[in-house]
Amino acid sequence: MTVTHRKQSTRRPARRATAGTDPTGAAAAPPETAATSHLDETPAPRRGRSDGAWRDGDPVGQRRFADLGRVELERGGVLPDVRVAYETWGRLNEAGDNVILVEHALTGDSHVVGEAGEGHASPGWWNALIGAGGPVDPNRWFVIASNVLGGCQGSTGPASAAPDGRPWGSRFPYVTVRDQVAVERRLLDRLGIRRLAAVIGGSMGGMRAVEWAVTHPDDVDRCIVLASTAYATADQIAWCQPQLLAIRNDPDFAGGDYYDGDARPDTGLGLARRIAHITYRTETELGERFGREPQLGEDPLRAGVRGRFAVESYLDHHAGKLARRFDANSYIVLTEGMNSHDVGRDRGGLQTALRRVRADCTIVSVDTDRLYPPRLSDELHAALPRSRRAHISSDFGHDGFLIEEDQVGRIVRDALERHGD
Repeated sequence: MTVTHRKQSTRRPARRATAGTDPTGAAAAPPETAATSHLDETPAPRRGRSDGAWRDGDPVGQRRFADLGRVELERGGVLPDVRVAYETWGRLNEAGDNVILVEHALTGDSHVVGEAGEGHASPGWWNALIGAGGPVDPNRWFVIASNVLGGCQGSTGPASAAPDGRPWGSRFPYVTVRDQVAVERRLLDRLGIRRLAAVIGGSMGGMRAVEWAVTHPDDVDRCIVLASTAYATADQIAWCQPQLLAIRNDPDFAGGDYYDGDARPDTGLGLARRIAHITYRTETELGERFGREPQLGEDPLRAGVRGRFAVESYLDHHAGKLARRFDANSYIVLTEGMNSHDVGRDRGGLQTALRRVRADCTIVSVDTDRLYPPRLSDELHAALPRSRRAHISSDFGHDGFLIEEDQVGRIVRDALERHGD
């Protein structure tokens, strides 16, 4: 069955629900079946320069922490003491059957909804999703989102301390999407949660959502995948290569061991972000929004000190924003993890792997997505035993799954209500 929603007006203020609380402002309870001992003590305050990674001693914000111990990785590496940062909304019901796992994309984290502030460099990245009366209502659902393994916002990643007390840096092992899902499974076990009413993710988060449904078919009731794929394509891997090279060839990258120095590879990370951001949007949007207009007060046709076109200033803005809140090593680790994604690997191929899925799936594409084109969603939908196909109409390309709030909200509501029909 195909569900198509008409394009909606964007750029409206989003409904917000404070992370770690329900919409009334009451503290969100941990799962009633889990002991409170899973919470770490708040680290002592850290002094020193600010960087893109959250470190021990930084303001905790709405984060909670779980220590999961030793994790052996799919490709042979070992992390001896993994910690995961996460946030929750709502309350686990007595039956334990109202849990929704929200999976973030490449530069997201556990702060799905909420304001920017102490401990959170930016506001929630999907602010319209969770809230009273919203698509995912915390009065009904217990919602959890974690910072992915290899990330830089509280979970173990390259900026975290290795056993010798120094940041992992270049020594951080290779992490796959399957490793990330395995760590999420251990987090939920730690919290006393066995089954998911739904897993929801877009882009890189959609990769993990699919992997959840394949790896743990008996533990997932619904799987909602937006603007994503069952495997990384050659085109997607090709777009990633110049981003990785931009960071690694920045002289301040220092082979990945830059944490103790005074400089970070912000130039390389900014270049990577510029490349990626172009793939997230569309030629139509950039043309209509910027055209050939110069940046205010600058002349891009001037000889000598050349000014910028407005679209160049736009890309500069996004590059600077990311460099202030994200770690370059994590960008590399997570990008290479995305390249590893293939649910059919070592499982007899794509069709065989997807036949294992028992979840009621909703596969959503954005009609103008040039990075994760709709044909990939068509292929995923066709191979799943139980799947509905939905479409987002947008001028904003891949980012439409974040921007088109009304369309996404209707699709998610429908998927959550449909189960069992």
